[in-house]
Amino acid sequence: MKKIRAFLTNNHETLLFTAAFACLLLALFKPEIQLKQEVHNYLLLADVSQSMNAEDERWNNQPVSRLAYTRQLMKNIVQTSACGTYFSVGVFASDNVALLITPLEVCANLDVITDSIDHLEWRMAWKGNSRLSFSIRAAANTFDSLNVPAHLLFFTDGDEAPRVNVTIKQDLSGIQIGKNFTFVGVGGNTKVGVPRFNSANERVGYWPVSDNNNAGAVGVTYSDPSQDEPDPPVAFAEYDRFLSQLEEEYLISLAGEFKGTYIKGQDNNAFYAFVQKQKPAASFVTAYSMRWAYLLLAALLILATFIPNVLYKLRGSARLRFK
Repeated sequence: MKKIRAFLTNNHETLLFTAAFACLLLALFKPEIQLKQEVHNYLLLADVSQSMNAEDERWNNQPVSRLAYTRQLMKNIVQTSACGTYFSVGVFASDNVALLITPLEVCANLDVITDSIDHLEWRMAWKGNSRLSFSIRAAANTFDSLNVPAHLLFFTDGDEAPRVNVTIKQDLSGIQIGKNFTFVGVGGNTKVGVPRFNSANERVGYWPVSDNNNAGAVGVTYSDPSQDEPDPPVAFAEYDRFLSQLEEEYLISLAGEFKGTYIKGQDNNAFYAFVQKQKPAASFVTAYSMRWAYLLLAALLILATFIPNVLYKLRGSARLRFK
């Protein structure tokens, strides 16, 4: 023991500097460790049916479409989320859901996630009709394909075309994703016309009433010709326009059928706080940066080389006092 103590006393500086150098090497070549931890995992789902082109929201005091407003809300959620949060992005049209990106960590993939959101538009829709009640089952299947739990934020105006009547109404009581499902309502409470675009994404007028299937139509596959025709039919007069608004009561009722939740999408602290306070939905093995810890330990080891000198001076001062 005496030999070991003598060795440590005589070589303490060399040992401390060697340990500090090893920490610096770890900070340079092995800055991360893998840890399994509970994380927030969100699936952002955008309704891309054409009613989402209605311009009854405002951003920076300028009128914007519901879909543009949705994109801004999504990006703010992403940009205000802490590192270690995961996001998927998908779209809804007709009676189905399609994933664009699977879970990505926000800090390492911020550009990819925000770019995917920036490119959300009505031309992504594969059919013109919109049946939200059918989409719930599609969303449940999408959850299964993710292989990890997530909290789904479904941005929509709740405007179905055609309306689903009692003969084809879905029984949603057996859906198990309610606790992880939130409808985010987008749009105003006053009916407005829905702009119509041609296949080149040029605005050509407003949707006419005649081109939207009657409410409650059964068994009709609604094909949207504006995706193929350069000059689709539009409303000739204001009274001939198809009118749309945020269907809050319908969304609240629909969410209640499978124990989901509803919130109005708004650019305010209350909305973002609601999103961020959701419980962590998944467990991921994530890379946790240890660079700061290695660098701090290296600094402490270097400072420790001065401890013997400090103690020696303190002892010398104490002796002088007692003389």
